[in-house]
Amino acid sequence: VMKIAGNLAKYSMAEADGLRKAMGKKIVEIMAQHRTRFMQGALKNKIQEAKAKQIFDLIEKFGGYGFNKSHSAAYALIAYQTAYLKAHYPVEFMAALLTAEMNSSDSVVKYMGECRSHNIEVLPPDINYSNKEFTVTGAKICFGLSGVKNVGAASIDSIIEARQEGAFKSIFDFCKIIDLKKVNKRVLESLIKCGALDSISANRAQLLQAAETALEYGQRIQKEKNDPQMSLFGSVEGQDINEPVLPLTPMMDQKERLNMEKEVLGLYISGHPLDKYIDMLKNFTNTDTMEVLEKKDGNMVRLAGMITSVKTIKTRKGDEMAFITTQDMCGTIETTVFSNLYESVRKLLVEDQVILMEAAIEKDEGGVKLLAEKIMPLEKAEASLTKSIRLKLNTAHTDEKALPRLHEILSKHHGNVPAYLDILQSDISEVQIALPDKLRLNPGSALTEAVNTFLGYPALVAVCQPLKSSSRPTRLNQRHF
Repeated sequence: VMKIAGNLAKYSMAEADGLRKAMGKKIVEIMAQHRTRFMQGALKNKIQEAKAKQIFDLIEKFGGYGFNKSHSAAYALIAYQTAYLKAHYPVEFMAALLTAEMNSSDSVVKYMGECRSHNIEVLPPDINYSNKEFTVTGAKICFGLSGVKNVGAASIDSIIEARQEGAFKSIFDFCKIIDLKKVNKRVLESLIKCGALDSISANRAQLLQAAETALEYGQRIQKEKNDPQMSLFGSVEGQDINEPVLPLTPMMDQKERLNMEKEVLGLYISGHPLDKYIDMLKNFTNTDTMEVLEKKDGNMVRLAGMITSVKTIKTRKGDEMAFITTQDMCGTIETTVFSNLYESVRKLLVEDQVILMEAAIEKDEGGVKLLAEKIMPLEKAEASLTKSIRLKLNTAHTDEKALPRLHEILSKHHGNVPAYLDILQSDISEVQIALPDKLRLNPGSALTEAVNTFLGYPALVAVCQPLKSSSRPTRLNQRHF
């Protein structure tokens, strides 16, 4: 519109912007003034009066819906461009997204989850390969060093410059070469904690214990290099100082390693506390913290996660309730636990506890949160939520002689859940048989492990109970009643 006004009616840019504002705000008086101005300008520009009037009528009409149309066109173009990039250059696209959101841990967690769902591996930070931003290495993404807490731009530049001579071979080699005015103990420890030195030693506990010794070694080497007249340790001028030896330190356990990654990256990179529950998450949840954002207000969901924070308050009646934050592999979400539920689950609501929730979605101007209706330890989900058990028996991998032993195993895990036998041939179900009541089963990891170990392949499948509708009134009903 601004360009039309300028070309046809000789509007200045300021005048054209005034026309744009009048159109956007639908100010009738100012539009009338612009009609007169436009007609005069168009006539001076040798545009026929009838044609000028027709054009301005169209401009005025466009003002009624042009704002929405222009925005939808712009967003459509962006949607097309990003969809094209994601479809044809998924690794590069995700690396760019991660770089753009590098300073937001929640966003990085979300996009890491997206990478995981598309089988795009994100490698941990590495002093020998990482740059400042997330970069593409083949079909993988290398974590950017700028995403490591306590590691500033000067430190990163120093690392990238120093490795131009060749890859760092050890923590002592690293400290000998790097500019120790820019890489201090705090920086070095952060790099070790996030796994950036794993390519030279996978034992992070050993590296942390050696960090101070390595820095002292590097300082001595650099001091002698800068002052060749000095003779350290009584050595002859020019003679190499012996490189220290790494201490004999046991490797840290997975929980400690992951907690350190979370401390300096804001997320887990080499694994996740929920990794061991992958099969249970597939069977007993119907959403995650990323998908829940797309669901409708009031929908019931079944979602699992690890509690990262708990805040308790007292209601006006003096009852306790809580607000908990849980994290899964895609992100975090806040859940309200009202007093009627809180009393029965309060012992579960502690940090690092892995839980499964049945909750209603509540959407408002502040975002999305959950209203919990049921909470249980994730380990108990299989026993509590299994509707039936299907035993898939593949005839290509199972001998008839194994059936008596299989019957014996099932008998040892008698319970209340009905079981069905699926006879498979070439992974296609041929026959389905309902097992007798005496072979109703007690679902759980013990049964699953016993059957799968005996048969040598994943044979047991737990069928989850359907999710019931929310028993909680919606905000609309609450207002009416």
